[in-house]
Amino acid sequence: MVIDMNESQVRTLVQVREVLAGTAALEFHCAHDDAGRYVWISTVLNRFGYRQLRRADRGAVLVYLQRLSGYSRSQVTRLVRRWCDGTTLVKRYRAPAHAFARKYTTADVALLADVDRAMDTLSGPATACVLRRQFTRYGDTHYCRLASLSVGHLYNLRRSAGYRAARVLLTKTRPANAVTIGVRRAPTPDGRPGFIRIDSVHQGDLDGTKGLYHINAVDCVTQWEVVASVQTISEAHLLPVIAQMLDTFPFAILGFHADNGSEYVNHQVAKLLGKLNVEFTRSRPRRSNDNGLAETKNGGVVRKLFGYEHIPQHHATAFNTFCHDFLNPYLNFHRPCLFASDKPDPKKPGRIKRIYRPKDAMTPLDKLASLPNAQAFLRDHITLEHLQQRAQQQTDVQAAQALQLARAKLFKTALKRTG
Repeated sequence: MVIDMNESQVRTLVQVREVLAGTAALEFHCAHDDAGRYVWISTVLNRFGYRQLRRADRGAVLVYLQRLSGYSRSQVTRLVRRWCDGTTLVKRYRAPAHAFARKYTTADVALLADVDRAMDTLSGPATACVLRRQFTRYGDTHYCRLASLSVGHLYNLRRSAGYRAARVLLTKTRPANAVTIGVRRAPTPDGRPGFIRIDSVHQGDLDGTKGLYHINAVDCVTQWEVVASVQTISEAHLLPVIAQMLDTFPFAILGFHADNGSEYVNHQVAKLLGKLNVEFTRSRPRRSNDNGLAETKNGGVVRKLFGYEHIPQHHATAFNTFCHDFLNPYLNFHRPCLFASDKPDPKKPGRIKRIYRPKDAMTPLDKLASLPNAQAFLRDHITLEHLQQRAQQQTDVQAAQALQLARAKLFKTALKRTG
C-alpha cells in the first residue's frame, strides 16, 4: 500500500513535533531522486526559518528532515550546514568524464583461470613467465595481452569477481589429528586411593636459560602428595622420575590424571602406564576443576616452599633428594589438609554442597587410615603400622623445623652467586 503525504501543510514547529510523535513506528521512502530531495530540504529550511530557530527547535527540524528524506543524520547535517553557508543544494558528484580504459578483458581473466587450473596455481612470477612463453615462444595469439601482464596486476586479476566465478577453490576442513592417548574425563576414584593428579611447576627463566622443573603428584582421596625435581621435562629426565614417584606412593596406583601438556600426553608415558595397568585420563576443555587439586597444591605447597626465583637445572638432583628425604615425609605424615564433607544444599534441592569443617583437618596418613579396609589398598610390603611408626619418629613441629633447616641449606648452595 502506498500513501501520498502532502507535507507542505506542516508549517509550525508544533505540527512538526506532532508528525514525529505520530509516525515513530512508520518508515518513509522518498519517491524523489537526490536532486528532488535537495530542493525539498531547501524548501523546508526556508519555510521554518532555520537560521533563526533555537537549538531545541533546530533539532526537531533535523529529525523531521531525516525521517521524511530517508537520509542519515550525518548526511542531513552536512546538507543543512551547506544551506546555512548560502550554498545551493545540488549534487556534487558525477561519473568521471574520462574513465580508465580496460586493458584485460573478461576472456583474458577466463584464460588466466584456465592456466591456473591446468598448472595448479603457480606463483605470480612463474605464472607470468608461462603467459609470456605462450605468446612469444609458441605463438598463441590468445595470450597477446596477458604476455605483458605484470606480477602485481596478475594477483589483482586473481582477486577479481570474474576470476573467482571461473575458478572456485573449495578446500574441505582438514580434521585435526585425534589424540588417542588418555581419556578426556575427570578421574572417578569412588573413595579408593590410588587415583593421582599430576602437574609440572617451572622454576623460572634467567636470561633465556630455563630453570629446573618440579613434578607434583597428589592422590584424589587421601591428598597423599609426592614432589620430585627434574632438569627438564623431556623424555630422558621425566620418565624415570615418574616411575620413581609412582613407586613412592604406599598404595597401588589405579589412575593417572594430567592436563593436556605434551610432557604427559605422549606415547612413552602411555606405554609406562600401560605396563602398570594404570588408567590414563586427561583434562577436558573448559573444565578447570579436572586438575584443580594439583593446581591448588602447586600454589599452596610448591610455590610457597620454593618460590618463583630461577633455580639452575644442574641443581635438580639436590632438590630431588630434598623432596624425597624431607618434603614428602613432612607433607604426608605431619602437614594437615582439609577434606570436604558433602551435605544437601538447602537453597538448591537435589544439589550437594561441599563444606570444609575444622574438625575434618587431618594428615594424608590419618585420612588413609580412616578409610574402610585401608590395609587392602596398600602395597604388599607396606602396612599401616609401619607408616604410623615413621610418623611417630618426629612431632609435626620437629618435622617442620627440620624441613626449614634443610631448605635453608639447600637454597644457600643453589642460589649462591659466583663472581
